[in-house]
Amino acid sequence: MPPLLPPVAVIELTFSPVVTIGAFGVRLETVALAAVILAALLVAARIARRTPVDPDHPPDAVDPDTQAPNRLRSDDLLYIAVAALPGAVVLGRVGYVLTHLDYYSAHPEAVVDLGHGGLELSLAVVGGTLTAALVVSLLGSPVGRWLHAAILPLLLAIAGGKLAMVLGGDGQGLPWDGTWATAYLGPGRGIRWRRDCRRTRPRPTRRWRRRVCWPCWRGCGAGRLRPPARRAYLLGIAMWCVARAVVATTWRDPVTHGDLRADQVLTLAVAGGALVVLVVMGVIDTWRQSRRPAAANVPGTGPAGGEPDWPDPSLRPRL
Repeated sequence: MPPLLPPVAVIELTFSPVVTIGAFGVRLETVALAAVILAALLVAARIARRTPVDPDHPPDAVDPDTQAPNRLRSDDLLYIAVAALPGAVVLGRVGYVLTHLDYYSAHPEAVVDLGHGGLELSLAVVGGTLTAALVVSLLGSPVGRWLHAAILPLLLAIAGGKLAMVLGGDGQGLPWDGTWATAYLGPGRGIRWRRDCRRTRPRPTRRWRRRVCWPCWRGCGAGRLRPPARRAYLLGIAMWCVARAVVATTWRDPVTHGDLRADQVLTLAVAGGALVVLVVMGVIDTWRQSRRPAAANVPGTGPAGGEPDWPDPSLRPRL
């Protein structure tokens, strides 16, 4: 009989993943995820009340015509959150099928079976963004300002969702013998917990997600990015996708494209698309700035500081 290896220093989790209330059982991961979604919605509502529709005026300014305050309507948030669900489910399912294309090519009937498999997160974010933006435009609200207000709650929901996976034993990476590894030894082991190795434990990829996602949180949510508002959302999505692609190097999914996994390819494609749109928006904004009247032609800014001699008053630019 070979000698046993010395025990590996790991973080052992021995709690039960299910809470039983009477005859009903609820998974702790589900409860935590519901709390994360609620917290993200509350943060989004608070940010919406502080986000001005017109960035040149404070949020408490009142429009003299409509008597409406110059801030986003927080009661529209419920419609926006519900509108994000169908796009997230559809594109998230498409992404999951693409990352497991070999299986679903042999079993095409399982593509529409949501009870089998799951959703791919990066394309789910894209789909949810598209359908939510559509509803925002139908509500008559500025899409760019809502995107600016949504980037911090979105990153909060993603980070909190990953932390909630700790309670279910999900999100485990490749086996690792480091001191920060985790081992699930609770009563649900072998039934609901993820399987672990005997002498090495899965690498806790959630810790690395928090390390690389925190700069995204600080950069996009702490007011360091100013209007045009859509740029903060696109940059935040691109930074998160890059962080997700880096963390995916520790996942157990097979390598399919060179040294990359299928999820990494999709995530980097989403990051590249966000950066391309960001550059195109910058070019368009620069072109619009060049089409505006020069400062010397604006009333009150002439060479002598007075009114320029306009040939036709109707040509006077509006400030």
